Amino acid sequence: MLRNLFLTALTSLMIFGNSFAGISLRDDKEKEVKIKTSAICGMCKARIERNLAFEKGVKESTLDVKSKVVTIKYNPAKTDVAKLKANISKTGYDAEEVLADEAGYAKLPSCCKKGGGMDHQ
Repeated sequence: MLRNLFLTALTSLMIFGNSFAGISLRDDKEKEVKIKTSAICGMCKARIERNLAFEKGVKESTLDVKSKVVTIKYNPAKTDVAKLKANISKTGYDAEEVLADEAGYAKLPSCCKKGGGMDHQ
């Protein structure tokens, strides 16, 4: 009898412990980060947002062309800020301290390159 009571109490403690752990994990399901880029125009905006949409864990991204800042909502269990910056870099743009990947940059239209001139907003 005492053993059954002990097992019931232990099981209840484990269930409650897991449910509290679940609550704290739910708080971290979505994070938001703002990353300064070298984007210039609406074509840049479309390219960056499209490529971020393919990044695992990204829920939403919006680039403000005027400020050159992309706001990304993501699941931290599936990706992190370093991977997001790497995605932007591979697309051909600077992502704060992470410089644009040379191969990605070379594929950009000339108007989307730094100092490219015309603004296609």
